[in-house]
Amino acid sequence: MRFLSYWIFPIISGLMWLATLLGLLLHWIVDTHRTKYASMQGDQMIAYISDVGASNLKPLFVTGCIITTIFLDLSFGADRLLRHKGRLVPNTSTGEKVLSGLSIFFALVGTVGLTFLSGFDTLRYPRLHDIFLLLFIAGYLLSAIFICWEYQRLGHKNRQHRVLRISFWIKLIFIIVELLLAIAFIVTNFRKYYDTAAILEWVIAFIFSFYVFSFFVDLYPAMATRTNRLSVNSARQMEETYYATHPSVLPHQRDTEDSQRTLTNGHGHRGHTNGAPKTRTDQRDF
Repeated sequence: MRFLSYWIFPIISGLMWLATLLGLLLHWIVDTHRTKYASMQGDQMIAYISDVGASNLKPLFVTGCIITTIFLDLSFGADRLLRHKGRLVPNTSTGEKVLSGLSIFFALVGTVGLTFLSGFDTLRYPRLHDIFLLLFIAGYLLSAIFICWEYQRLGHKNRQHRVLRISFWIKLIFIIVELLLAIAFIVTNFRKYYDTAAILEWVIAFIFSFYVFSFFVDLYPAMATRTNRLSVNSARQMEETYYATHPSVLPHQRDTEDSQRTLTNGHGHRGHTNGAPKTRTDQRDF
């Protein structure tokens, strides 16, 4: 278990989601030869995910959705726990903690939506299915927005941790792409372009798996802090250490800070100009 950690949660969730989607899609194409299900509309030729999930593969659909959401929620919880314990860059402001809480809350809304839409299938409960589908899409999109906002604030104050910027951009791209696709899906479905809407639904679902995998980027750095936690009060020290070990980064700002520190020391310790210089302590970047 030495190489396993919290990063395994999004991997299990993402793989389970991909396996579920591929199982449903290949069953419809290969096993049924693109059969037309009872839940499909008049001239509809391409099955929605929910059309296949309402057939004899409903147990696979329900099980896959439940396992996916369980381990994705564990990923959200692990991220919050590790930041609270100092294993990841900690939330140092009330705003960051509020954003983290909102992202978890809307992830739970998305969990309810995905879990219940698989149980209330489109064949027997079409209205309930559509309501839970909306909860699923809206819940995880809003969750992604809030966690993206949180990482933007964290990355701004902790520029030495590039993983925050990487994760921010991954999630921002996901938000933009999925939002545009979701709007296109709703419009085409409303205008009864069912085949186009079905294709968009499959694309949205597969892209969602990459969002799930993005939490690997967030949680993997905790492997390096099992015995060396990041202190909540050490943000300033980490920043100074980063600039000290990377002299090519923001040299003018570093010279200004060093000059101000020299002037302050000169006024505050006039009788100790020959003292030994203070040694910088090294911090472990992840």
